Amino acid sequence: MTSPVDQPIRVEKGQASEEELAALTAVLLARAAHRPSAESRRPRHTAAPWRRLERQGGFHAATSWRRP
Repeated sequence: MTSPVDQPIRVEKGQASEEELAALTAVLLARAAHRPSAESRRPRHTAAPWRRLERQGGFHAATSWRRP
């Protein structure tokens, strides 16, 4: 039986060839080495996207002009 150090990638189903494992390893290493530039990052939202129910004005009818 081989130890996990000998096989860092395990195929759960099917038979992967040496070439397929090498391609997968290359993709994983490239993704791990990639660092997005500062300009490509999206700004983070500072406020929560939901509203607190205790701050709402109560029930609004479906035909009301107020939207939740």
